[in-house]
Amino acid sequence: MIKTIGILTSGGDAPGMNAAVVSVARCASVHGIKLVGIKRGYNGVLLKESKFDMSKINGPEDLTAEDWKALEPDITELDLETVLDIADQRGTFLRTARCTEFVNPEYQRKGAENLRKLGIDALVIIGGDGSFRGARALCNQGINCVGIPGTIDNDLGYTEATLGYDTAVNVCVEAVRSIRATSRSHDRPAVVQVMGRHCGDIGMRTAIATGAEMVIVPEMPWNIEDYAARLSELVAKGNTRATLIICENCFEKMADFDWRNFLRENGKTVFDGEDLDAHRLAQLLKYKCDGVEARATVIGYTQRGAQPTAYDSALAFQCGHLAVQLLNKGITNQCIGVRHGEVFNMPIDEALVMKRPFKRELYDLINTL
Repeated sequence: MIKTIGILTSGGDAPGMNAAVVSVARCASVHGIKLVGIKRGYNGVLLKESKFDMSKINGPEDLTAEDWKALEPDITELDLETVLDIADQRGTFLRTARCTEFVNPEYQRKGAENLRKLGIDALVIIGGDGSFRGARALCNQGINCVGIPGTIDNDLGYTEATLGYDTAVNVCVEAVRSIRATSRSHDRPAVVQVMGRHCGDIGMRTAIATGAEMVIVPEMPWNIEDYAARLSELVAKGNTRATLIICENCFEKMADFDWRNFLRENGKTVFDGEDLDAHRLAQLLKYKCDGVEARATVIGYTQRGAQPTAYDSALAFQCGHLAVQLLNKGITNQCIGVRHGEVFNMPIDEALVMKRPFKRELYDLINTL
């Protein structure tokens, strides 16, 4: 019997995380299950903020009211009155952080022991691949876990969508539409950088939704000459507001080019060790395209801190409900995803090794139309 569920958000914050917490809280309440929130991801499991001494505790029956108060920097009881109004809140109510120690088996054992002593029978983890690896480690320590995919990057291969991805794309689409309007007004091409870590889904989706003429993704090798030629061709045909969408980390796949000396030769100050970025790329395109005045915009954290779209909120509701149902039936070591528009569950081990095929045809289409 599951009497107490713990829930945490881990990794980068993503729109919809709070809605998932509310869904778990509502469903747990229906089944008479207590819910506790664990703050700052796996750091909370290790009680890093409270530094509470668990050596004097053998089980939850030993915890006094004063002990629970002392644990509040890491562990807090969640009831419907506490969380019902956070579903549309931006960011994550439970906070989030990466926990580098949790890759160490010693800390995994310590975290599992803490959870058992606190009387937490099961854990719902909302996060990405790193968060799911932490969940798998806890499962190996005998802790019942279910993972909900929460990352704007949409880089989990087993699921069609992750919480926050749809919201991030909509933020980017709105930004690019505004940028293209002013680009058209001034006859200036635009370079727009979006997030996504090592996955180009946000960039690709944004490009096709806005009619952007070029995209650079971290999955594909590329060189500056091809994109300069493409931009020059577009401008020559009268498209002076052409847009290039680039994804973070795309520069790792760029063909060798001494861009620092190239910019220095064109009168720009560039320091050794300085990394190439969207603004430097816009300068490169300017000098390679006969003075075309390209402008760069980095959309940044607005993608993560936006209010969740209806899709992400609805997905969070379904994922939270399924998570509680699985735990209540004793089905654990699972993660939840979306397939053909419906939520489903599968073992975490299997999900973590699945890779999403890159949509090469779509990528080529964006860069040639």
